[in-house]
Amino acid sequence: QVQLVESGGGLVQPGGSLRLSCAASGSIFGSYSMGWYRQGPGNKRELVALISGDGVINYGESVKDRFTLSRDSAKNTVYLQMNSLKPEDTAVYYCNTFARGENTPYKLYWGQGTQVTVSS
Repeated sequence: QVQLVESGGGLVQPGGSLRLSCAASGSIFGSYSMGWYRQGPGNKRELVALISGDGVINYGESVKDRFTLSRDSAKNTVYLQMNSLKPEDTAVYYCNTFARGENTPYKLYWGQGTQVTVSS
């Protein structure tokens, strides 16, 4: 089993910055993808940023050039640096990973979510 622990959400003014962290614990074997999705009020869950097992990063269109995803593979942790935040970035941000254990197949795991609110 893999557990995801998210941190770093909160309230920030428009134009401000926040950094989210997501640490995966448990036994992870081989390559894995990891990243962030978000769900705003009344919206469907959407991709924010995702890094593949071989290091390719994809960003959602609405966050390109403002958000940066990075990974510390030694710590099984990803970081999402969010700059120039806008009110429309307000959402619950969910970490996910597609990973396998030593004796378990690849599976999609989700964190519990962290609230990001952008408001003056």
